[in-house]
Amino acid sequence: MTERTLVLLKPDAIERGLAGEIIRRIEDRGFAIVAMDLRALTREFATKHYEEHVGRDYFEPLIEFMTSGPIVAMVIEGPEVIRAWRAMQGATNPFEAAPGTIRADFATSNRLNLTHGSDTAESAAREIALFFPNLK
Repeated sequence: MTERTLVLLKPDAIERGLAGEIIRRIEDRGFAIVAMDLRALTREFATKHYEEHVGRDYFEPLIEFMTSGPIVAMVIEGPEVIRAWRAMQGATNPFEAAPGTIRADFATSNRLNLTHGSDTAESAAREIALFFPNLK
């Protein structure tokens, strides 16, 4: 079944020049990039995106990190793309991520983990509408 998901290349991925490598892996897997934008997130926008984490101890550091530099937001499409992209990213903690995943290969910490991907179809729909409100 073809589906869509939101992918974010976080500020550490952009700062370290890894956007091209990550995009290459997405395309090599056969997924289509149907929308892409380089942008800086405002605190308000980042808070809306991560609203389910408000009140958790990592929320403020997460918002500070996500607003610390530019990000690339993408919508990718393909068969079972949500599950596949999450597997390609690897575990949030790069030291627990499977070899060959983006996080195992390049991430430096639990917080500096390079990428975000929607975890469910419902999250993907909400996040895509937030980042790309005009996408059909």
